Amino acid sequence: MTSLRKLGSSDLQVFPLALGGNVFGWTADEAQSFAVLDAYTEAGGNFVDTADAYSAWVPGNEGGESETVIGKWLASRPGRSDVVVATKVGAHPSYKGLSAATVKAAAEESLRRLGRDHIDLYYTHFDDETVPVEEIITTLDELVRAGKVREIGASNISPERLRASLDFSEREGLARYVALQPHYNLVSRDTYEGALQDTAARAGLAAVPYYALASGFLTGKYRPGAPVESARAESAGKHLESERGRNVLAALDRVAQAHDAQIATVALAWLASRPTVVAPIASARTVEQLPALTAVADLRLTEGELADLTEASA
Repeated sequence: MTSLRKLGSSDLQVFPLALGGNVFGWTADEAQSFAVLDAYTEAGGNFVDTADAYSAWVPGNEGGESETVIGKWLASRPGRSDVVVATKVGAHPSYKGLSAATVKAAAEESLRRLGRDHIDLYYTHFDDETVPVEEIITTLDELVRAGKVREIGASNISPERLRASLDFSEREGLARYVALQPHYNLVSRDTYEGALQDTAARAGLAAVPYYALASGFLTGKYRPGAPVESARAESAGKHLESERGRNVLAALDRVAQAHDAQIATVALAWLASRPTVVAPIASARTVEQLPALTAVADLRLTEGELADLTEASA
């Protein structure tokens, strides 16, 4: 049995890999999504990440498709009420920004689509600097007090605004962020390491990084001269053009070979070992892609291997 990890200062206990729901209702239809969710939970997973904006970017979609799929799956699997569902507010086309009225209305819509009476972890998707942190935290606190949200988190926020939010929560005795969702992986370290990570560490926040596999680049399927059929091929392929990207692939190859492990598993294991990180997020479009992700729960890298990967990605 995989040991679950405590999510920051909260009572939530989560699997060391969060399943990304961005593909549900986009590149994975309902049947594929249900199969992936079943396989993930059967492997011991209990932490699903989505957002009300997923997948509004697809022609014909309006946002909320991913939450709807997850809600239907939860309704058809009554034994899965223990799954920790994280969703986000602020980027849905009809509910943009973080004003009090917008957040409250968006939360009701997320609850309706998910078919639940509460959201386990509710993130602000992108900070809205036109709204004072006091208003954002007060609104989120009201949702917590009403029993509609268990815990709150932030994504895509500056160290200064994060610190101000935490200070306000503490000063006023209001709900406090327990998790942070930064863009962080082996080839993108600069956005998180430094002031943001330091703030998270001091406050005891759990980091749940997105783009943990750099849009698929860190699965090892992108190689010089090898075309890949994927909706994210362009963003992933650009890492091949950098020395850092090539060095990271070489180091991943070495470590993966030593453990007879998938490259994706090694990349996730490095991320899961980093200070503050509790559970990287990765998505699977098919059941076949999942074992390489959930295997992170059981892969232990040596100090030397972690150092090798850290150096290659510097």
